[in-house]
Amino acid sequence: MAKKFLIYFLPLVVASIILVAFVFYINNNSGKGALQVTSVPKSDVYLNDKLIGETPLCKCEANDMIPVGHYTVRLVPKEDGFSPFDEKIKITKSVLTVIDRTFGKAGNSEGSVISLVPINDSKKTELMVLSFPDNTRVLVDNNPVGSTPTLVKDLTESDHEIRLIKDGYTDKTIKIRTVAGYRLTLLGFLGVNLNELSTPVVSTVTLTPTIAVPKIKILQTSTGFLRVREAGSLNSAEIGKAYPEEEYEILKEESGWFEIKFKDTTGWVSAEYVVKQ
Repeated sequence: MAKKFLIYFLPLVVASIILVAFVFYINNNSGKGALQVTSVPKSDVYLNDKLIGETPLCKCEANDMIPVGHYTVRLVPKEDGFSPFDEKIKITKSVLTVIDRTFGKAGNSEGSVISLVPINDSKKTELMVLSFPDNTRVLVDNNPVGSTPTLVKDLTESDHEIRLIKDGYTDKTIKIRTVAGYRLTLLGFLGVNLNELSTPVVSTVTLTPTIAVPKIKILQTSTGFLRVREAGSLNSAEIGKAYPEEEYEILKEESGWFEIKFKDTTGWVSAEYVVKQ
């Protein structure tokens, strides 16, 4: 089964955007991360001045992800009358970065850049909020938490509403979902309020990480089965047999061996007769 991670994208309706993003757990040696870009209107996407496609764009498949590092993303609207958008991003291994942009005229463009990265404590959640312009008031679920830049810790693992407020700019509301063991970083771009009587722009972003568990598939052997052992050693006791085409979740990988979930327990199989999915 080929490695493939999908991003589900719903169309933009007026000023609302709904994105569903996945955290990627890919081969630890891949050294790549994923990138999703959406915009209104449709735009060409450049990465370090190289055209990589047009919105909606998702570099989300294992063989199409982007090497880790620092990049400049440039969005060039396909319609006349809008200025390009440039932003520096960092692609992190096994992490999805999401960019959305709604282009406007006379300074009222708005958007966001969102990413998730693991933190050391798998039971904690963190939210880092940045903005342009900075020193913007931040409300989480209608509770003031300070001004950008600000770090909020120990949020419940659930849906939250982030509201960015600054005089002279249109309020921006973003709905997110925090996940235990991750820091969600949100960079919000506020549009200039050309008419104080206008309805605030609301961008809805739901970020729901889903872990794709790595697996192995058993290959053909001369015996017609593969021995499952108590430990990663030929001298270890046999606890069962795995058969060709069967798939098992990987728990750990050591030189020449994989620890797998096997029935109601765990066991080790030789890497010589398996293929990683």
